[in-house]
Amino acid sequence: MSEILRVENLKKYYSKKNFFGKEISLVKAVDDVSFVIEHGKTLVLAGESGSGKSTIAKLILQAIPKDSGRIIFDDIEITNSKESLKKIQMGVQMVYQDPYDSINPQMKIKDIISEPLEIHKIPNAKDIVRQVLHEVKLEPVDDIMEKYPHMLSGGQRQRVVLARALVLKPKMIIADEPVSMLDVSIRAEILELMDGLQRKYQISFLYITHDLATARHFGQNIIILHKGKIVESGPIDEVLFYPKHEYTQALISAISEPDPNNLTR
Repeated sequence: MSEILRVENLKKYYSKKNFFGKEISLVKAVDDVSFVIEHGKTLVLAGESGSGKSTIAKLILQAIPKDSGRIIFDDIEITNSKESLKKIQMGVQMVYQDPYDSINPQMKIKDIISEPLEIHKIPNAKDIVRQVLHEVKLEPVDDIMEKYPHMLSGGQRQRVVLARALVLKPKMIIADEPVSMLDVSIRAEILELMDGLQRKYQISFLYITHDLATARHFGQNIIILHKGKIVESGPIDEVLFYPKHEYTQALISAISEPDPNNLTR
C-alpha cells in the first residue's frame, strides 16, 4: 500500500532563557521523529500533554518552522516553495479539540464551511457546502446553513468542523483530540462518522490523543511519544495489549477503570 505522508528525522527545539535572556536549557519538543502514514489509514499519535504531539501537527502544516528533518506529502517534499505549500494547504486539513474555538462565532454555518472554497477560488461553493453537511449528518441542511455556532450543540459544532475540513477534498486530516471535549455518548458518534468518511473517501488520518481507548477504536497503528521522542510504535493492538516500554505501560494503567474492556473496540 502506498504512503501519503513520510516524516523523517523531524526536530524542533526551543531555548529556555532566564530573566536576562541567557539560555539556561534546551527543550526538545520534537526529537528525531520519523513515521509513515499510508493511504486510507489512521496513525495514532499518543502521549501526555507536552509530549510533542501538537507540535508535530504544526510542523506538518508548516505553521511553525522545523529545525531539521523532512516532511514528504503525496510524493512532494514540503518546503517553503509555493507549490509545496499549496499542496499541504489543499491536501491536509485540521480538526481541533475545541470546535467552538476553531470556528468564527459571528459567521453563519454556511459561511464557515464555504470559507476555504472562497480562499482557493473553488466554484459551486453552495452545492459543495450542502453536500458536506449531508455527509456529516447535519440536517435539515437548509436550516443548519443559516444557524450560528452558538445555536448548535458541541457534537453538532464538531460536525461543522469536519464538514469544513472535507470541502477541499483532502487526502489527509489531522485530528487533534477531536472528541476529548465532547460527552461520552457523543464521542462514539463522531468517531464512527470519521471512520465512515475514511472508508468512503480513503482519507488518511493522523489522530492525536492521550485517550488510548478512543485510539484503539479508530486507529490501526500507533506511536507513543514521550518528551518529544518515540518510545514505542507498531500495530495498535500489539502496542496496547503487549506494551514494552514503561511509559506506554503507565499510560495504559492511567485509563480510568483498569478493565481490559476499556480497550475493546
